[in-house]
Amino acid sequence: MVTDSVADPSIEIRRATHDDYAAVADFTGDIWAERGGDYIPRVYHDWLEDEPGRGKKTFLAEVDGEAAGIVQGVMLTDDEAWFQSLRVAADYRRRGISHRLNEATFEWARRQGATVGRVMIFSWNAPSFGAARASGFEPLTEFRFAHPDPDAAVDLGSNVDGAYRVSSDPAAAWRYWTHSDAREHLNGLAMAPEESWAVRELTRADLERLADETAVFAVTGPDGLAGTAYRSRTYEREGDETDESDEAADTETWAEYGVGAWEGVDAARALFAAIARDAADRGADETRVLIPETPRHVTDAPYAGVGVSEEPDFVLGIDLGGT
Repeated sequence: MVTDSVADPSIEIRRATHDDYAAVADFTGDIWAERGGDYIPRVYHDWLEDEPGRGKKTFLAEVDGEAAGIVQGVMLTDDEAWFQSLRVAADYRRRGISHRLNEATFEWARRQGATVGRVMIFSWNAPSFGAARASGFEPLTEFRFAHPDPDAAVDLGSNVDGAYRVSSDPAAAWRYWTHSDAREHLNGLAMAPEESWAVRELTRADLERLADETAVFAVTGPDGLAGTAYRSRTYEREGDETDESDEAADTETWAEYGVGAWEGVDAARALFAAIARDAADRGADETRVLIPETPRHVTDAPYAGVGVSEEPDFVLGIDLGGT
């Protein structure tokens, strides 16, 4: 049996192009059908870089001229690379394709100056865990999303007697983040404003910039700083299909918040109320807030009246500084 750690010599790796759409859509079209299908066929032309460049590169694996796999590398900062959308066609699995694709992105990222690379894997995707670990990735952290409903007049009972206040002070938000157990659990990672479904190290400069460009939240309670969050982006996506026809529902507006961290459930109520009001001000239909996958955070959110996603996501990383 050939495993992913032993590459088939017939595999060729090259840059994916727009002309590869039909082949890529063909082998990704049946992936995760029970979970709504793969997103790559829907976004391929917008997702793919138009020309080779420093910031992004998409690699295609071919076996005897047939498309067999794909992966994309993105530089999120000067030294942080993000690897996403690794897919291998069903007929070519366990032939070393994922390993070869990973090696290609590692080498590309090193040439761009990356010292670390990371990848996100859904918790239900166990085969990808094995492939990632075989390629050198190590586990870093796990998180899930909280989903407060946008509401301009929300009152989650968070400000009893005026005990909790929420400001937009990036210095206070940064100070809480640096001392929080959320930062420790998340390895300093939060959603990247410049790339969807990607995480990177959150910096003070990020919060200072986002306070002007989007929104930053700093919770203060009776004992001092008690929480933080920021809006990473808003985006549009198609709603679910209707029950009566095959036509898609109207486009939904989502507000994404790159991290939510808090000291206790009262601080969580104050933070989620501020997020709910901000999302409503943005005209959002839905929200998602990255929260640490810890027993406290995942149970605090429902206790504060906010729903959470059913499953967590995992982040793995690889040190690219070596040879």
